[in-house]
Amino acid sequence: MLILDNGTWRVGLLPDLGGSIAYGQVRLGETWVDAMRPTPDSPERAGDTASFPLVPWSNRISGPSLLWDGTEHPLRVTSAGETASHGVGRYVPWEVAEADASHVTLSLDSRTVPDANFPWPFTTRFTYALEGDRFRVTMSLTNVSDETFPAGLGHHPYFERRLGTSEAPRGGEVELQVRCDSAYELVNSLPTGPAGALPERADFRTRHALGDTVVDDCLTGRTDPVVATITWPRALQLDMEADESLSHLIFFAPKGKPFFAVEPVSHVNDSLRLFGEGVADADALGVRALAPGETFTTEWSLVATVL
Repeated sequence: MLILDNGTWRVGLLPDLGGSIAYGQVRLGETWVDAMRPTPDSPERAGDTASFPLVPWSNRISGPSLLWDGTEHPLRVTSAGETASHGVGRYVPWEVAEADASHVTLSLDSRTVPDANFPWPFTTRFTYALEGDRFRVTMSLTNVSDETFPAGLGHHPYFERRLGTSEAPRGGEVELQVRCDSAYELVNSLPTGPAGALPERADFRTRHALGDTVVDDCLTGRTDPVVATITWPRALQLDMEADESLSHLIFFAPKGKPFFAVEPVSHVNDSLRLFGEGVADADALGVRALAPGETFTTEWSLVATVL
C-alpha cells in the first residue's frame, strides 16, 4: 500500500488491486475518521475497496458487446445479466509511474494485459493528490490504436453512512445534496431510453438525510460544478467537485448496508448501445470518440470541511 498524508487527508492506495483507493480518512481533532468506506484486511477484488478506476468505460455494457461505427465488438461477461461491467482497469495491477509525499500517479498499458476486455489498445494514468483540504483525482485515457474508438472515465467512491464507530460515533446520520435534475429509467441497471424526470428516491436537489432510502440510479443534468455535497452534521462535510466532462453521476445506496456510492462518470450506463440505436445524441449520453493519439483528461475532487 502507498499512503498519502498531509495532516488533513490520509489516503491509502493499492496499485496491485486495480489501482484502487484503500481508504480516505479525514482528521477530526486528534482522530482520523474514515469518510470513504475502508477496505477489509484481505480484499479479494477492487470492488471491496473504498473506490476504484472506471476505465475505459463506466458501469455496464449489454450484450455484452460494443456497438461502434456499425460493428459489434464482443466483450466477456463480467457481471450479472450477461453484461460487461466497470471497464478493464479494476481487474488488473497498475504500475507506479510517480510518487512523493503529496501525490501518486498510477499507469496502465492495456497492451501488457493478456486478453484485455476491450477491442482497442489504450494507456491510462490516474493521479491521486492531496492539496490542503482537497483530495484531487486526475484521470486520463489515451488512444494508442490506429482507429477512433469510444472512451469513458470515472471512479467508484463508496462513503460511510456514519462516521466513527458504534462505541465512538462522530456527527449525525449522513445527509446529501445532489445537484442533478434528471435521470434515466433503468431495468437491471440498463437504461430504457433518454434521461427524464428524477425519481423521488433519487431526488436530493434539496439537502436531506439519506436514511434507509434504496437508490440505484444514473443521474445527469448537472446544475453546479459541485455535483454533490455529503454532510455528517456536527462533524464533516465533503464537497464533490467534477469537471463538466463528468456529466453523469451514479447514485447507489443499497439496502441494509453501512455505505453508499456517489460516482462521477463521463457517460450513462450502456451509452454506446443507446447511441447506436439512435435513442439520444452522443453529447447527451456522454459518448466520447477518441481519435488515434488523442488523450481524454478529466478530474474530480473531494473538498473537506470540518464542522
